[in-house]
Amino acid sequence: MSEMERRTVVHLAGPAYSPEEADGMVAIAALLETSGFEVYLQSRDGIGSVLSSSAGPECDSGHEQQYHSVVESAAFALEVYQLVHRCDCLVFNMNGRVPDDGGAFLAAVAFAVGKPVVLYKRDHRTKLYGNDNAMISGLSFDFSPVREPVKLPGEVTRAIGRCGESGYVTGGIPPFVKLNADLGGEVWESLQRFKAHGSTVGRTEHYDQLAAACEASEAYQLRA
Repeated sequence: MSEMERRTVVHLAGPAYSPEEADGMVAIAALLETSGFEVYLQSRDGIGSVLSSSAGPECDSGHEQQYHSVVESAAFALEVYQLVHRCDCLVFNMNGRVPDDGGAFLAAVAFAVGKPVVLYKRDHRTKLYGNDNAMISGLSFDFSPVREPVKLPGEVTRAIGRCGESGYVTGGIPPFVKLNADLGGEVWESLQRFKAHGSTVGRTEHYDQLAAACEASEAYQLRA
């Protein structure tokens, strides 16, 4: 696909721990996808999409435990890669008693590397007398979340346009962030090969591939 044909990629972050939360994230993804965006959803497209169905005769819990630290590194690096190199915008679903901590981190990373952040919230619970924490709401352009789902696609387009108008050019990525993004790129390619139609790569073999990539990376070695 050429650059001209490439669809705008939205990284969707937020809570997905309960069935209701997971369904909410899928619904937001579907809304954006029907509006023409490509959506990266961690639970569906990330490491979790492999782990969720990996327990079985070929890959038992003992094997998963053996690679726990590797999988953690791969999962973290993959999210950094998505934010630094693939996504054009991050949408953070803030619904919940408090905003999801992992989503808040991802939104901050997106902000730091110059990607626009769109906040989405229909939950009226807050901690600060009716206002959200400014350290999170300030990641968006106007300190306020989108409240109506139908407005979300338009706000994503608007945020990307405003980011372009600002003249900000992404670059100057800190070395450790770059190392993780580089590892995340390898993890992403490995996931695509594993999920490809007709792939003969088994789950155990896939774990072995991830382990080899992580253990050979400087990002992983610096943490050891």
